[in-house]
Order: sequence, then structure tokens, then C-alpha cells
Amino acid sequence: MRSASSSLAEGTTEMKNIQIISDKNLRSLRIKKSLLNILKKAKPKKLNAIIVIGGDGFMLQTLKKNKKSKKLFYGVNSGNYGFLMNKFSSKNFIKNFIRSKTLSISPLEMTVKNYKNNTKKHIAINEVSILRQSRQAASLSINHGSKQIIKELVSDGVLVSTPAGSTAYNLSVHGPILSLNSKKLSISPISPFRPRRWKGKIVSDRSKIVIKNLNPKKRPISAVADNIEVRNAKNIIIKTNQKIKFNLLYDQNRSLQKKIKIEQLRRETS
Repeated sequence: MRSASSSLAEGTTEMKNIQIISDKNLRSLRIKKSLLNILKKAKPKKLNAIIVIGGDGFMLQTLKKNKKSKKLFYGVNSGNYGFLMNKFSSKNFIKNFIRSKTLSISPLEMTVKNYKNNTKKHIAINEVSILRQSRQAASLSINHGSKQIIKELVSDGVLVSTPAGSTAYNLSVHGPILSLNSKKLSISPISPFRPRRWKGKIVSDRSKIVIKNLNPKKRPISAVADNIEVRNAKNIIIKTNQKIKFNLLYDQNRSLQKKIKIEQLRRETS
């Protein structure tokens, strides 16, 4: 394997068939330096892979920037929890990397029209969050295709979550944890005021979910795709973009499926 070439961009290094993208924090840079030394000595058979060093947020950012890439993404955690990432072990890295399994996921696509009728589109791997933008609670209607889910929800907002994101913000608002093979999306209210006891709904991942702001002047809302915000949203359409596939690599003993099952068990025993 040839030595690392010149940096393609800040935090990015390319070796033969393997690209390394790292966050800028000190821990990420230390792991990157260690990985470069490991990869120079070994010749891993996993081809066309991007190794992403950072936390979940950095992985989400990297995936979105490379949404047209057909490469495999192997995350190395240098953050806190690292739900989308793998634990770094300098001793076992090559073995874990070679034996890692591929998981393909598709993101949500959020189409937002604001009060000026300008339209913006963004993708979300974890969730789309509809949030009140002022001290006034949001007033929303939610449709699932041609069927009305709820005529008026007065709340701090609502989340539409993928299975991959169901253990993130969705779990914090007491939404359901979805299995990766469930082919479902979760719609979960955030601090519902009226109807107070509405717990949300689980729908097919083929659904088109339409959320309308019933009072945009008095009760403005924001629509957030993972961490990208569109303010003063009037109408939001959310659906799974089946044309985009992110191919993630996970160590055999720490797959995303296993991580989700662990969170399900924690919820059941808590």
C-alpha cells in the first residue's frame, strides 16, 4: 500500500482505496495518526471505504456531504456515545475492519415551504424535528397520505424518526424504539398540551407525512433535518428517499441492530 497522499481537504487523507475523514478535535487527530500508521503496515481487503473519525454528529455531517458516494462508511468513535460509530482498538482495528458487516439505510427527505412560499429540501438520517419557534406552543395538523392522523396538535412540536434515529431525540421524548428491519417511521409529539394524552403513531416508511402550521403568524415553527434548520415553516412534507442508500460498516460484536436491542432492553427494565 502506498503512503498517504497530500490532504484532499482539511481533516481528509486518502490512501489506496481508503479515505480517512476526521473531526478537528485532539482525540480524533490522535486516532487518525494511529490509524495511518496501522494502515501503512497492513493491507486490508475492504475496498472503497471511507473511515470517519468523530462522533455521531460528525458522521451525520459526513454522510450528507457524500450522499452520492457508493463507498462504504466505517465510523470510529472519538465522541461520547457514538451510536453510529465503532469503538477504536489499535490492537484489533484491522481484524474488526475486515470482518465488519454492511448495513444500508435510507434517509428521510424534508421539503419545507415557508410563509413566503420559498421551498427548501434537506435529508435527515435520524429525524425531522418540528419545533415551536417562539414562546407560543405550535399548532399543527398531521396527515399520513390522504388520511388525517390528528386534526390539531398543540405542543412544543413533533418528531418524525427513522429506525436508526429512534434511540436519539425520539427516545428522549418517549417515542418508540424501532427495529432496523421494521420498515416503519415513528411520529412522536413533544410535550403535547392538546390532546394531552396523544402518544404519537407508527407508520410505514413508504408514507408521505404532511405537517401544516395552522397559525404561522402567531405560532411560528422551525423544521429541522437532523441539525439543519429551516425557520418560519408553513408546510412540511416528509418521506423516505429510497434512492439514497448509505452503506455503513459495523463491527460484528457492536452492530447497530445490537445497539438498538440494548436500548430496548434498557427501556423495558427502567
